[in-house]
Amino acid sequence: MGRAHEVRAASMAKTAAIKSKLYSRFGKELYIAAKSGVPDPDMNLALKRKIAEAKSNQIPADVIKRAIEKAKGGSDESYDEARYEGFGPGNSTVIVDCLTDNTNRSYTNVKTAFNKCHGAKLVNAGGVSYNYENVGLFLFTYDDEEAMLDAMMEAEVDVLDITVEDGDMTVKTSFQDFGKAQETIEKLIPDVEFATCETTMLPNEYVTLTEQEDIDAYKKLMDMLNEVEDVNKVYTNAILPEE
Repeated sequence: MGRAHEVRAASMAKTAAIKSKLYSRFGKELYIAAKSGVPDPDMNLALKRKIAEAKSNQIPADVIKRAIEKAKGGSDESYDEARYEGFGPGNSTVIVDCLTDNTNRSYTNVKTAFNKCHGAKLVNAGGVSYNYENVGLFLFTYDDEEAMLDAMMEAEVDVLDITVEDGDMTVKTSFQDFGKAQETIEKLIPDVEFATCETTMLPNEYVTLTEQEDIDAYKKLMDMLNEVEDVNKVYTNAILPEE
């Protein structure tokens, strides 16, 4: 699990390298969560969870506040979710999740990014996602694995994996039990600070890119996807050699 988390974190860090892009992503997600109910985290569990995820990604308080105030102001903006799947260079796989107000635009921009990169191509829905797990993922400082497992079992959380390394605990749960798991962790550790608190897609297999042509093309693809405004998250099974 430790290695899987490292790879996931590295791939996500690449696509979120530009801070403004990351802020935009969370701005949309917080706005959607706030609009889904009362724009108050004490009365809106989805918003409370999204705020916790935003904070774990070092999103500034003013970005969070602006998104909630925007929802309170009655903005009529709406976003649709769109997912695109494809193969990347070196037989790697890539999943692109978008939040967009124009699905034709998002598809065109994502397709253009794939078409301009050697060895990359889009495929039909399900073409690569079948080889990924949709999970809840948490990373925080805590080392009592037995106490955590007991708490999760008592809360009837479907735990897929718990590991401890150098005082940091990683908990992986089913996607459906993400909310219950977060509540259980916060109840067991009232002052917990999450380094990671999110739902994500983890690949079952990883591909290490070794050819320089593939490495360069992969980096180009990630950079181009990062520049697409509608792209919200990118998941990949590619591992790049250490530079």
